[in-house]
Amino acid sequence: MFIRVWSSATHGVDALPIEVETNVASGIHEYTVVGLPKGAVRESLDRIWAALKNENLEAPRGRITINLAPADVPKDSAAFDLPLAISLIAAATDRVPEEAVARNWIMGELSLDGSVRPVRGVLPMTIEARDHGCDGVLVPAANAPEAAVVENIVVYPIRRLRDAVNVLSSESSIEAPAPYDGSGRKDERHESVGILDFRDVRGQENAKRALEVAAAGGHNALLVGPPGSGKTMLARRMPTILPQLSRAEALETTKIHSVAGRLDAGNGIVGTRPFRSPHHTISDAGLCGGGAHPKPGEISLAHNGVLFLDELPEFKRRVLEVMRQPIEEGEITISRARSTVTYPARFMLIASMNPCPCGHLTDPQRECVCAPAQVQRYLSKLSGPLMDRIDLHVEVAPVSFDEMDGPRDGDSSSTVRDRVERARTIQDVRYSDDLVHCNAQIGSRLVEEHCFVDDSGRTLLKSAIERLGLSARAYTRILKVARTIADLEEATEIDARHVSEAVQYRALDRDWWHG
Repeated sequence: MFIRVWSSATHGVDALPIEVETNVASGIHEYTVVGLPKGAVRESLDRIWAALKNENLEAPRGRITINLAPADVPKDSAAFDLPLAISLIAAATDRVPEEAVARNWIMGELSLDGSVRPVRGVLPMTIEARDHGCDGVLVPAANAPEAAVVENIVVYPIRRLRDAVNVLSSESSIEAPAPYDGSGRKDERHESVGILDFRDVRGQENAKRALEVAAAGGHNALLVGPPGSGKTMLARRMPTILPQLSRAEALETTKIHSVAGRLDAGNGIVGTRPFRSPHHTISDAGLCGGGAHPKPGEISLAHNGVLFLDELPEFKRRVLEVMRQPIEEGEITISRARSTVTYPARFMLIASMNPCPCGHLTDPQRECVCAPAQVQRYLSKLSGPLMDRIDLHVEVAPVSFDEMDGPRDGDSSSTVRDRVERARTIQDVRYSDDLVHCNAQIGSRLVEEHCFVDDSGRTLLKSAIERLGLSARAYTRILKVARTIADLEEATEIDARHVSEAVQYRALDRDWWHG
């Protein structure tokens, strides 16, 4: 007897349709799984036989051959347990109609007692099932909110193997979760804003203004200042002034977190912009993704959000250099002998560092004890090409007693966010035909077209470029930042004021840094 069951496997952040073909022939009872099964799949039949027995479900006898097609795609996921079990039940009895199996995709890991465990990548698998034209998906109950995000497909939450048999045989019905309607995302976001607010930061008006500019244009920023000046406090409040995730961005972000197994239980979708803050001991594979079976790294988990690297010079230089291509292109490609996968990685990089090993080179209250050679060694940990890719270099000075002891009279996150969203709306309209959403993403053609500087601004920019000896990339990034500053003022042209402020955000190129 021959049975075909549909399932899916993830490849990067997308999914591939997989046919589970089961053939039962007469002969000595044995089973073979072909189609490049890896460890988790090779072990699955032992779990399946135990689950069938504990659920009192009949299994076929004889020579059983199971093929996972296409045969040239490696399969290494416990998500094939449930479709394999259903194919065996359908081959042993007529209780599961072939028509029902053909109309629904199945995925889930089995426990020995027959319960169904959650698996990774259910969102992209469900999207692929819908695009493939199937009527419904049988998924672990814990993954049902995630699958319900996908429109125009019925989701069946499965808690036990017998539930799947009952659904396919129409012996009982299971209430599907309500389709996702977008509710809850705004509430989650406001909850996070209530915990962290820009108004909590005393003083630091220059740094707060710089981060507002960074948020308005999607720019990368580096905060430089002595210990205790508030760099981390500022960075952790960055997501509270960013625009709300659109539905398309939320789906992109959720797919990555789903594949990585990072979705919170019960949450169907990532409702807030991610904030990732890896420790400086992280490896290049941990930061950018990789491994024997590639998985998304921190830069992909920060997609559409913020990647915060605290104490930037403490990261291994090799790890930082790997980021250069993703920062520029918004994605990371990982190549292995059998496959190549590409993960999205369009994030805002917010980094912080001390100006020297002791941290007090720019501190007006404390004397730096570092020798010039020590300072140079410390700074040389960051390469010029990496620094060129950071748009804003921001000095963060120590906070005075009067500022710390004074009232919280700065703008709240919601007030700043309103200004940021108005600037982003201007950019969305401006680049509506160019597949970019903010100034940081535009290429040289769009810079030339939209970053027009008046005569006074051009004179100032020429003087700054010649005096500081900036690279062509730094010149372009100054123009992009100046364009964002103009957008915050809803100005059409870039003038000298906008250029002057943008140049001030190149702190690492100015004389104090080299003195």
